[in-house]
Amino acid sequence: MIKKIFVPIDTTAIALGSNVVAEIFENALKENGSDIQLIRNGSRGMFWLEPLIEFENNNGRFSFKNVVPSDVLPIMQLLEADDFENSATGNEKFLGNTKEIEYLQNQSRLSFSKAGIGDPLCLENYTALGGFKGLKKALGMKPQEIVDEVKNSGLRGRGGAAFPTGIKWQTVLDTKHPKKYVVCNADEGDSGTFADRLLMESDPYQLIEGMIIAGAAVGSDQGYIYLRSEYPYAHKTLNTAISKCYAEGFLGKNMLGSNISFDLEVRLGAGAYICGEETSLLESLEGKRGMVRSKPPLPAIEGLFGCPTVVNNVLTLGAISIILGEGATFYQDFGTGRSRGTLPVQLAGNIKRGGLIEVPFGVTLKEIVEGFGNGTHSGRPIKAIQVGGPLGAFVPKQQWDTPLDYEAFSAIGAMIGHGGIVVFDETANMFDQARFAMEFCAIESCGKCTPCRIGSTRGLEVLDKISSKKDVEDNLILLEELCDTMEHSSLCAMGGMTPFPVKSAVKLYKEDFTFALKESKLKTSNLTKQSLIDWTSQLDASPIDNKRRDTKTKQV
Repeated sequence: MIKKIFVPIDTTAIALGSNVVAEIFENALKENGSDIQLIRNGSRGMFWLEPLIEFENNNGRFSFKNVVPSDVLPIMQLLEADDFENSATGNEKFLGNTKEIEYLQNQSRLSFSKAGIGDPLCLENYTALGGFKGLKKALGMKPQEIVDEVKNSGLRGRGGAAFPTGIKWQTVLDTKHPKKYVVCNADEGDSGTFADRLLMESDPYQLIEGMIIAGAAVGSDQGYIYLRSEYPYAHKTLNTAISKCYAEGFLGKNMLGSNISFDLEVRLGAGAYICGEETSLLESLEGKRGMVRSKPPLPAIEGLFGCPTVVNNVLTLGAISIILGEGATFYQDFGTGRSRGTLPVQLAGNIKRGGLIEVPFGVTLKEIVEGFGNGTHSGRPIKAIQVGGPLGAFVPKQQWDTPLDYEAFSAIGAMIGHGGIVVFDETANMFDQARFAMEFCAIESCGKCTPCRIGSTRGLEVLDKISSKKDVEDNLILLEELCDTMEHSSLCAMGGMTPFPVKSAVKLYKEDFTFALKESKLKTSNLTKQSLIDWTSQLDASPIDNKRRDTKTKQV
């Protein structure tokens, strides 16, 4: 067996120095005349260990963590040793067999099962790992049979709405039109999310295969990947992978000898967060300013250029080849309730072991943050966990045992969204986080609807008044009313969800909002410390609601 060294080539690993490490390895191998083969692989998602270097011999694959240039020569000496494993045990960077790393062992990798195994652009490697099994199976099926398989799997969109993927495809299939499109939403803009990027950089054929199957299912011969411009390496990787697919007959006319054709290309976004919303994305893809469309009509009926369009994100389409290749029942066996399959979860923020994991729905938030994440990087207690991106609500400690399940999270006023989890320790000021949410909305709003455009601007002003200790109690009431208006009146989720982190921060972390209020009370009264504590503990929703009702009564 040829011995191999794997050095990751995804964005995170490169940012941590993997290109330099790879160059030193390559030079050392040439100088020594070694027969060890150097392969640039994708990342396995264990970013806290990057650059993670792997060595493969007859006994398996072994890992070295956080490798820096000065580690290369000592590692090279170990690789040439007759008894590699025993010799490497004394190296502080040595982790042993990669498969036995606990972080990987406790996952259920389906969509990311091939990520990090080999060269992400090698078609032979992808095929050897089971790639295109689902496509080849789909090419022998009728469109309705493919759609039924997706419906039976229980797959739901891995974005914000979690809409059943099979139902969306059924709508496009049933809509009579001579031209249909498949669009991949790869405009991954949520803070703390990177699963789309990791899949595109570490296993691009997984996404491409899913899009081809989607085209076969709904009768589309044209697909577009709408990629955020901040992902230059993903852009390069996708274009190379697409070119290779054309060369080998996996794209183009009469794919693999079938009567089905499918063309695919990448289109770059222009840095607008709102283009992560599917109708705004379609406007941008048509060459227009990215602004939200009113619905109905739904994109599945009138989407890109007025044609029926499947719009799914990277993680949704990345699961399709597994469903077709292994069967709907196989996929449905993972998960819980109406949340079937697996969820790629991204751990970010103040976390000790940040990275990507893939787990079945039903695992609790606590198990993920404490089990996989191993607590905060600072070592301080966790104060807040935000799930679902910058517009997701903060989940309090008493709800960390909530299973990752769309309905369970909805029941506690939270959302799973794209699977991003951002952790804050006790030093975080939640007023600042609430203000960030409003400011983010004010900057990124497309401006089409008044509640979002004006509401976020006014919300920012109200929060600044609270920060400057001006009429704190009255402005907290005004902030709540403003959030209610935005939540129920905005045209899309941008304005409708901005209140989630704001309202949850006010509710759960009053001390970060009411410090100025307590300070002003102290100046105008002789409150004792204990009475101040008692007064603060009573500052919940009921007095605010009562005052709001009194105010409205007076106005009437």
